[in-house]
Amino acid sequence: MIVMKFGGTSVQDARAIERAGAIVTGRLEQRPVVVVSAMAKVTDQLLAMARAAGAGDRKTALKLCRSLQERHYNTAGELLGTALFTQFHGDLGADFETLEELLRGIAAVGELTPRTTDYVSAFGEILSSKIVAAAFSALGMKSALVDSRDWLVTDSAHMRAAPLFEETNQRLQSRVAPLVAAGKVPVMGGFIGSSKAGITTTIGRGGSDYSAAIAGAGLGAERIEIWTDVDGMMTTDPRLCADARRIKVISFDEAAELAYFGAKVLHPATVLPAVQKNIPVYILNSGNPECEGTRITARAPRCRNSFKAIAVKKRITIVDVAAPRMQLAHGFLSSIFAAFDRHRVAVDVVSTSEVSVSLTVDSNESIPPLAADLAKLADVKYEGRKAIVCLVGENLRDTPGIAARVFGELADVKIRMISQGASEINLTFVVEEDVVSDVVQRLHKTFFSDLDPEVFA
Repeated sequence: MIVMKFGGTSVQDARAIERAGAIVTGRLEQRPVVVVSAMAKVTDQLLAMARAAGAGDRKTALKLCRSLQERHYNTAGELLGTALFTQFHGDLGADFETLEELLRGIAAVGELTPRTTDYVSAFGEILSSKIVAAAFSALGMKSALVDSRDWLVTDSAHMRAAPLFEETNQRLQSRVAPLVAAGKVPVMGGFIGSSKAGITTTIGRGGSDYSAAIAGAGLGAERIEIWTDVDGMMTTDPRLCADARRIKVISFDEAAELAYFGAKVLHPATVLPAVQKNIPVYILNSGNPECEGTRITARAPRCRNSFKAIAVKKRITIVDVAAPRMQLAHGFLSSIFAAFDRHRVAVDVVSTSEVSVSLTVDSNESIPPLAADLAKLADVKYEGRKAIVCLVGENLRDTPGIAARVFGELADVKIRMISQGASEINLTFVVEEDVVSDVVQRLHKTFFSDLDPEVFA
């Protein structure tokens, strides 16, 4: 049994869904379970209409909703034909009636809560899974629509819900495994689940990858396939460096580091359930299914290159917290991190000295309230428009002098922070955002000019 997850661009329109259907058809002997994202850009549109309704702008919210309805109707109509679409129309229409009613209620109250946000944003995966399941049936497959809220059980932390694995795995075995055993192709939306009380939750943006990995681990899949619009993981972002090359095989640890530090192909949490069950994950291109993509496995073959890839995370802010020497005492660091925890702000990189701590955070986070809280402890300043550059590779563990080579190449570049050793497989530093393209190109030329053909395409 395998799990196949199709991202938003892989189900964005009728043609893309037909391609996905052909790919699944070619794997029927491997007993696939299919997880789908919302159609491309749909979640953004749902959140936009939710915000409009929350601001009291019912007209805009309903206009966006009807535009979304037309798109889904058109896609379903192209896929199913007149007769089948006539049967399917009512089911899709009922979902949009529910969504419109919800938006009117939000506008009337003038408040958008995290719980309501989850309910609105869940419609993307609900709608796409229904259309994909119907399209697969029209192609002759024995598809079975599964509402992910019936198997993915989470806590009640809306918009960032955490899966409850024991309950989730039990439901996967009782509600999804029998469908596979009966020769059917379960089709279900990613990203969404429900609390024990049955309230709709979501596991965060990009969570469809995570849903697929949870399903794969819970069902004991042979592999998990993530179908997207690129050929796999690359040595760096091709938009920053035209010489970027595809990585054929990479370890779980390396992939997780790259995902966390900006590689958008994979959701950072995706590999965790797979690691625990030693299930290989493949990154594949639904627009180029002949490409072998990238295989993520527990242990990758030895690579003669120092690094596997260079990841970049832009829009970073450095927060500097400094205290006079006499004020530094036991508990100072814990107090700083407690403030970040209270404001739910995630930290990427940390650098400490005797009298100060520097941390990097996503610039999209709410920095001023955090800084005001930290100012009660010490002097605080923050500076944006920075970028994290992260070189990842398992060879870093036992290659002496590698840092000297990296920073020797960048001798003329202002380096703000450096971090090495926490994971043993990444060397991370912070630079000004406007020089990051030049930095990546220079490092890529130095470390990826002669590639190991066993590891890179």
